[in-house]
Amino acid sequence: MKVRILVSLKPGVLDPQGRAVHHALEGLGYKGVEDVRIGRTIELDVADDLDDEALDAMCRTLLANTVIEDYAIEKVG
Repeated sequence: MKVRILVSLKPGVLDPQGRAVHHALEGLGYKGVEDVRIGRTIELDVADDLDDEALDAMCRTLLANTVIEDYAIEKVG
């Protein structure tokens, strides 16, 4: 089974990378972009019988820094 983990900074956490991209978009003349937040995607190929608790534990212990990041788990198929 394929699983996608989407990791993003929590609201209120400064995102210097996002600010740099936002500034660059404005500099290139793109209007209407109000904010940019940069995150990451982690794709896993796991055994079909791996349970949700194990996936959640992986995220909490290694894949996301839960102090400053949120994560979402998507089962792709």
